[in-house]
Amino acid sequence: MKSETLISEFIESLDSEKAYSANTCRAYRTDLKAFAEFAAKNQPVRRSRRGDGAKCPQFKIETVDALTIRLYLGYLYKKKRKTTIGRKLSAIRSFFRYLVRAGIVRDNPAEQILSPKQEKYIPSYLTVDDVFRLLDNIGHNSLLDLRNRALFETLYSSGIRVSELAGLNEFDVDYTAKVIRVMGKGSKQRIVPVGEKALQAIQTYRAGFGKNVRPGQSVSGGPLFLNKNGTRLSTRSIARIINKLARQCGLTVPVSPHTMRHSFATHMLDAGADLRAVQELLGHKSLSTTQKYTHVSIDRLMEAYDKAHPRK
Repeated sequence: MKSETLISEFIESLDSEKAYSANTCRAYRTDLKAFAEFAAKNQPVRRSRRGDGAKCPQFKIETVDALTIRLYLGYLYKKKRKTTIGRKLSAIRSFFRYLVRAGIVRDNPAEQILSPKQEKYIPSYLTVDDVFRLLDNIGHNSLLDLRNRALFETLYSSGIRVSELAGLNEFDVDYTAKVIRVMGKGSKQRIVPVGEKALQAIQTYRAGFGKNVRPGQSVSGGPLFLNKNGTRLSTRSIARIINKLARQCGLTVPVSPHTMRHSFATHMLDAGADLRAVQELLGHKSLSTTQKYTHVSIDRLMEAYDKAHPRK
């Protein structure tokens, strides 16, 4: 069977059986196509066209062994970060695990290959003063200003992912209980608290539709945040909006939706929030994923210690 077909069937299984997000499926497809291209270099290559016009090199799946995968990782090592290499290896490992279950190959050549040790890094975040500076710089005049304020307030107040923010519908907001319902990774729903300021900003923004709804356009019960054309705001648009606001108020570092998520987690921990509670708020499956934010708080504590202790 063609590698192109096998990859497509694998991606379909991720979508239908494991409910992986569209972004994850897209990343896995890209990673596997790149591996197929590398694996096919020393084999007779016959390129076939898919319906979308893209080309995928063909190679014999059964000839792929651990050495082929190690050579590919060595090739990537010169170009990619360890986190990227680890993700690509994970995609290959999952793909061959699927092929073993389907009886297409006997063994998984990637099973015994260890993922590269990941670099430890401290997530970038904004100070509380920088967050307030951003908020003070957002206007109040136009509907877009009201939307941008509601976007920013919601993102910082809840710490949700940008994909979760973009996916919010009007009925996902419970103003009485002061929570929002978000669809996280793996199509898992969770309830997240949201602050008064964010709820007020959302209500003010939605109230602004009274004079700005186009003929035939329905906004009730639909997407919570809309673009200028009246359709759901995309994740890329949200990222551009936040980065633009950061530049306008004079911040020299790039600010992304994920920066706001990092800021939320850091400020919560700095204020004494329990790590387990922050894990639930962020929707992390593993506590170790949340623990990276404790490094930031520890650095802040060490800085205070060095400044204040008489016998440091």
